[in-house]
Amino acid sequence: MADPRFFHRKGPFSVKDIAELTGATPVNAPDAERRFDDVAPLQIADSTILSFFDNRKYIDAFVGSHAGACFVRPEFADRAPQNMVLFTTDDPYRAYAKAATAYYPFETGNGVISDRAVIDPSAKLGAGVQIDACAVIGANCEIGDGTIIASNAVIGDGVIIGSGCKVGAGATISHSLIGNLCLIYPGARIGQDGFGFAMGPQGHAKVPQLGRVVIGNDVEVGSNATIDRGAGPDTVIGNGCRIDNLVQIGHNVELGMGCVIVSQVGISGSTKLGNFVVLAGQAGITGHLEIGDGAKVAAQSGVMKNIGPGETVGGSPAVPVMDYHKQTVALSRLIRKKK
Repeated sequence: MADPRFFHRKGPFSVKDIAELTGATPVNAPDAERRFDDVAPLQIADSTILSFFDNRKYIDAFVGSHAGACFVRPEFADRAPQNMVLFTTDDPYRAYAKAATAYYPFETGNGVISDRAVIDPSAKLGAGVQIDACAVIGANCEIGDGTIIASNAVIGDGVIIGSGCKVGAGATISHSLIGNLCLIYPGARIGQDGFGFAMGPQGHAKVPQLGRVVIGNDVEVGSNATIDRGAGPDTVIGNGCRIDNLVQIGHNVELGMGCVIVSQVGISGSTKLGNFVVLAGQAGITGHLEIGDGAKVAAQSGVMKNIGPGETVGGSPAVPVMDYHKQTVALSRLIRKKK
């Protein structure tokens, strides 16, 4: 179970509550008012706990679990322990996410402003905003209701942050407009100068970076990720994007909605991603490209040309993923032949 020193649990919730919250169908549940205290993995759950089973690799854990209730696909329901309440659904993990969020809702501001915070008098703070010790809020900032600014975060002049956001410890934000319900994790850097120079043998002349970073609603930016502001056009992050730790997003980049950018990805300037693009870990994307809706890039790939909607690519330089697998097989055969 979650350590109560760090996590504050709500509930318990009844069978009826859980079904209404998640849309899952209760099975083997004669008492709709039976309550469950918490959520936990199958392996450690007891009769008071709600769990989930979504990966057939863990069928043995499911069959042998002591969990009181479990989200499960209908086709596995007949494998459940005899007394387990089931919530059948085609997407057990999503249902579990909704339930777990009910037990452990996202943190919102408590309205406490530390006397050790530095806040410019011109800043506008909404209701319930929480500013922790040693945070700095610049001139003419606007921070929406219930947002949390954690210790040592620095919010530069003129930045606008929406409601229900959290800016983690030590993060810095400048030249940015940020929507509602965004999570900016510790150490993130948003809005600093883009990497722009007029290069030449006489030296590299810096090009002023005169754009902004514009982030939509429900966006997560991971720890130590960096998002540079635009050179003239804005850098834009669409609604619902998930950006992992240690990601670099260059100036003028545009992400559509729902993109997933995994750790250590680098996206060079002026590249445009469509909606729901997935870039796996350590992929590198050169500048001025267009990547279509729903495209996927395999881990450690190097993308040097445009990718069409729905395409999956891999390798360096990246090619259609089936061609990449064929190349790998052919190379392996060549090595074996030489031996």
